[in-house]
Amino acid sequence: MNALMTRGSLFDDFFRDIAPGFYVRPLHGDALPQPSQIRIDVKEDDGGYRVQAELPGVPKEDIQVSIDGAVVTLRAEVQQHDQKKDGEKLLRSERYFGSVARSFQLPMEVDSTKAKAKYDNGVLTLSLPKKLEGKAQRLAVE
Repeated sequence: MNALMTRGSLFDDFFRDIAPGFYVRPLHGDALPQPSQIRIDVKEDDGGYRVQAELPGVPKEDIQVSIDGAVVTLRAEVQQHDQKKDGEKLLRSERYFGSVARSFQLPMEVDSTKAKAKYDNGVLTLSLPKKLEGKAQRLAVE
């Protein structure tokens, strides 16, 4: 829950360090990730870009990738639930719902019709070919 309330105040950081018990942390799992916590690696070759993004614990159905020219946006719906088993008495329940998104711009536009995405073991891999239509061509002078 504390990741949903972002204040960014110097005093909040100060009091968090002095009295860490005052801010309740979840008993299990992690809080919602911040956009800067979606770690990405971007590699380039002649044909395009390869992006790897870490999105652990997010089902692939809850991941959205959009491409607008040279801007790539990653969006994920994060949901963490406590599960109650038969014969157990629920004393505390923490649920986290929210979305996290991160956008970045590449040096060249991407051909979104040929782009591919694969999600495996918490890592989203994007193959983003460069759009070659805008590339300058040399003309022969007659």
